[in-house]
Amino acid sequence: MGLVVQKYGGSSVADAEGIKRVARRIVDTKKAGHRVVVVVSAMGDTTDELIDLAEQISPIPSGREFDMLLTAGERISMALLAMAIKNLGHEAQSFTGSQAGVITDSVHNKARIIDVTPGRIRTALDEGNIAIVAGFQGVSQDKKDITTLGRGGSDTTAVALAAALDAEVCEIYTDVDGVFTADPRVVKTARKMDWIAFEDMLELASSGSKVLLHRCVEYARRYNIPIHVRSSFSGLPGTWVSNEPPQGDRPVEQAIISGVSHDTTEAKITVVGVPDKPGEAATIFRAIADAEINIDMVVQNVSAAATGLTDISFTLPKAEGHKAIEALTKAQTVIAFDSLRYDDQIGKLSLVGAGMKTNPGVTATFFEALSNAGVNIELISTSEIRISVVTRIDDVKPAVQAVHSAFGLDSDSDEAVVYGGTGR
Repeated sequence: MGLVVQKYGGSSVADAEGIKRVARRIVDTKKAGHRVVVVVSAMGDTTDELIDLAEQISPIPSGREFDMLLTAGERISMALLAMAIKNLGHEAQSFTGSQAGVITDSVHNKARIIDVTPGRIRTALDEGNIAIVAGFQGVSQDKKDITTLGRGGSDTTAVALAAALDAEVCEIYTDVDGVFTADPRVVKTARKMDWIAFEDMLELASSGSKVLLHRCVEYARRYNIPIHVRSSFSGLPGTWVSNEPPQGDRPVEQAIISGVSHDTTEAKITVVGVPDKPGEAATIFRAIADAEINIDMVVQNVSAAATGLTDISFTLPKAEGHKAIEALTKAQTVIAFDSLRYDDQIGKLSLVGAGMKTNPGVTATFFEALSNAGVNIELISTSEIRISVVTRIDDVKPAVQAVHSAFGLDSDSDEAVVYGGTGR
């Protein structure tokens, strides 16, 4: 039997009983003959509580100290889980991200993994121990400071360790039974998929699907690490995410649509009255890039003939909104735009499927479904396997339900079960 990396989210280890349940599952995997490495998130809402506490102390905390604070949650989880495993008669050793060899860049709060050198993990495994690693964290290559990988970063920790250790599979345990055709909290009739390709899963994750972080899927695709998304609350088989289905039984024709995702954590900024000449858009987005802000959808209007001015709109995470406005305001003397508009009452809806590029009528059906639901569209963005639109935030849920039904994605079986938590 080979090596298995398992990751357990905050809802899975939310309390003492949850930790004991997870410990039993880990021990069962060990008894089956596998070597086991476990990555854990902070218990329940611990990270949110630490963020709230930091905001009470300082409205703009130091990035270094903020990371030091947030990593405490995972250290609590890993130590308690190691204790629970030892109570079951098996040896376990816990490691922080830095002890596990997770090397990152120096960007606090959203660091990226540069390398993984899991020497201590290999030693623990060679000694017959179960290795438990605190997710979401690492150590910077230059300053040796503690860093965090951004929200949901434990998924990335797990896949990175799986790649470095040449694991057979990376199992991501969450509070739903796998990857569904839509968020089962919004669409009760969402259908669980047995398998989904990396390409489709990456689009769903990038578009707001909570079950996997997009950086985790990118890493898994790059190193060809199969991911098995399962629930820690049941023994049911989950969803495989890989290049090929587990037994190679790819259907003759891949499904046209894989799923519908949504995101209500973005805001929209419109730069009004931009001179319509070469270089202006580049200056705008250089200011955003220098502020280390990721943007999503971008739309530029046709310039007005009378004024020669145009408007440029783009979406970005709400958490980065204030920083983006500040960066653009500083650049106004260079760009010479008229004003800025900020809107955080928007939502994004995305339809994803590799089959849509060879099937005419998908776009028409998509927009007809939104029209029939009375949903107005503000921005549109497309790729070969995705159509995304921005709507009012209050229209997102009915829009998701309407599009899901329009493409025949509803399940005929029982409603999808959500065992608890927020999806990770």
